[in-house]
Amino acid sequence: MPVVIVTGASSGIGRATALRLGRAGVTVVLAARRADLLDEVAAEIGTAVVVPTDVRDPAAIEALVARAREVDGRIDGLVNNAGLGSSPSILARDDAVTEMIDVNLVAPIRLMRAVIPIMREQRSGSIVNIGSVAGEIGLAGAYSATKFALRGMTDSVRRELAGTGIGVTLIEPGFIDTGFNTRKNLPGPEIVAAAVERALRRPRRRIVVPWKYRPAITAATTLPFLADRLLAGRAGRRD
Repeated sequence: MPVVIVTGASSGIGRATALRLGRAGVTVVLAARRADLLDEVAAEIGTAVVVPTDVRDPAAIEALVARAREVDGRIDGLVNNAGLGSSPSILARDDAVTEMIDVNLVAPIRLMRAVIPIMREQRSGSIVNIGSVAGEIGLAGAYSATKFALRGMTDSVRRELAGTGIGVTLIEPGFIDTGFNTRKNLPGPEIVAAAVERALRRPRRRIVVPWKYRPAITAATTLPFLADRLLAGRAGRRD
């Protein structure tokens, strides 16, 4: 039975991913700060391992990976999902910016550094990093910055590990209904969970969900002046 670590597993995309993987027969190692919420997710799955984890703490990351390896002597997958948002303005508080960088960027790097030696030894494994469309189109301040950086790191790690049997995929969701978004008629986190499951089984370079954001990304990349015009006054503002 494959063993997969899912961070941020207590709610939203992480919870949906853990439930989907659990139903597929994966032993899911659930990581998040709130043990009570993780216990609820584990109860729904039935075969999950709960490891309360603050991903900002390097020692907690090491303990998480060690516990995951104890399950069956291997780690087949890592889903770097834990993430924070904050004010989209450059004027956001310094402590909020620092925390976002620690959770959205530094923690995934540390987790990859912890699991890659194990996966190299196995000659197999799959890493899925949850980025964002905001990591392609700059409009959310420091949050966008962390997701741009995660995209670059994911590309670099994928190229570094080419030929090792370890797949590395970046999934970039657009606006998703995770219970905190005020927009209406948004797709639920299950659409991202389905993409994660596919990526774990068959790694791909990048997956954008929903697909409707792909043209916007292409336009922002090839026609940046147009993106500047369309997004003028919107970046740095919550809708």
